[in-house]
Amino acid sequence: MAEFTKHLYLSMIPEAMIASQLSPEEFGVYYAIGTEKKSRGQAIFFELDPLFRHEELPIEEGFERCVPHDDGSPKRSVYISVYRVLERVALEAIRKLYLVTQDGRVLALDPAAECPEDTEGLHLYQEIAPVSPMVASTLGPLSFIDLIVRNPTSLLKLPAICFAELRLGELADDPEYGSVGDLPYPNIDHLRQCLTDLRTKAVHSKMVDRTGSAVFPYRVLKSGIYVGNAETVLFFPLPPHEELRREHYRWWRSANM
Repeated sequence: MAEFTKHLYLSMIPEAMIASQLSPEEFGVYYAIGTEKKSRGQAIFFELDPLFRHEELPIEEGFERCVPHDDGSPKRSVYISVYRVLERVALEAIRKLYLVTQDGRVLALDPAAECPEDTEGLHLYQEIAPVSPMVASTLGPLSFIDLIVRNPTSLLKLPAICFAELRLGELADDPEYGSVGDLPYPNIDHLRQCLTDLRTKAVHSKMVDRTGSAVFPYRVLKSGIYVGNAETVLFFPLPPHEELRREHYRWWRSANM
């Protein structure tokens, strides 16, 4: 029987820890397109150090169950946990981030050596896990993590968060009259109002959509994906569009469909 490497993945849509004998690229295709038992959809997941362990996560037992099928084919997935997973993962155990389109095109992103400095102006964030509201803010990504995880000004606090910074285009400078362009966000009038309120009221953030899905078109990613907890922040930058067209054309084409 063939030998397969056991991998440890942290899915963000939905939040889950999964053991698998599939490589990251194979797992991305399987997780997005699935089998006859699963519907297809966008996937975002991290590859973790397989040596990572946590006393509240039965990782060892998951690996023990991650064995080939009787026909010799690899075990695609063993779910280890689907509840409060992100907060239990040491971010130092994260190796890469994978963005998968709904037709199974996989893009691997490495963490940057350091996070970019916050910039002034208006920002739009799509929280991915453990909750998934869309939030407009005057805070840069690092200050946003600080507000949500470390030093909240309200009673709302998360132990860890994963989110994407999204493009605002002209709305970042002129939320009332700026051109929408190709921005695909629903209820643009409400988004304009939230952004305008941030300029006229003494608040740092406004909820744009509290009940929406964490799924978003990859083409509206502005800077990349952030994940942070009380100790650590990791930033996974999206390559420039020209580089994506040149070196990852099939993924980019799928992401823009």
